[in-house]
Amino acid sequence: MTTTKRTVSLLICDDHKVLTDALATVVGLDDELTLVSPAVHSPEEAIRLAEEHLPDVVLMDIVFKGDGMTGIDATRRIKEASPSTNVVIMTAHDDERLLVEAVEAGASGFLSKDEAANEILAAAKAAADGEVLIDPATLTRLLAQVAREREAQRDALRLLNDLTDREREILGLLAQGKRNEDIAKDLFISPQTVQTHIRNILGKLRVHSKLEAVSFAVKHGAIQVG
Repeated sequence: MTTTKRTVSLLICDDHKVLTDALATVVGLDDELTLVSPAVHSPEEAIRLAEEHLPDVVLMDIVFKGDGMTGIDATRRIKEASPSTNVVIMTAHDDERLLVEAVEAGASGFLSKDEAANEILAAAKAAADGEVLIDPATLTRLLAQVAREREAQRDALRLLNDLTDREREILGLLAQGKRNEDIAKDLFISPQTVQTHIRNILGKLRVHSKLEAVSFAVKHGAIQVG
């Protein structure tokens, strides 16, 4: 009795056409892989095609030319539309922050663009089988980065929890762009009292300006903007 090999459906998204052409050529020679469409060069197009075809694997660049959507943004959107799709990040970058963000967005692993095309596609097959494609050294760095960020978040929350209700209220008004005089009128207190509260806020958050205090609070989720 013969068994039929599973064919892995694949979508490639990278703005380096030489790379995508090479990968597409190798895919065409491999009966275990099939492209759901020709390679695309923008994350927006990859999202559309992933939603339409629900591929087993997406090979995704992490940074695209211009100031638009990143591969990390696209990974998050693709995983929302097709949770069973495994997104593998192809990158020439070694930025730990980007790698952590990619994992948080749902990426199954990373591949260097320096890898040979056949090695990249072998990794795509492994990803389709549920393997996590992160080498031990990279994994160690990512876990250390996550640990540092979690500790920083805990420290920030401790500082924010020291604020009184009035100080939180004033911080929220500062985030709306209000001046001390406006805050004093809104809260029916004197400008001098507002200034005292602001000094206390800066001291408790260990920052040096109102803008820095607002930025700190937004970054750590104490204030919602927009």
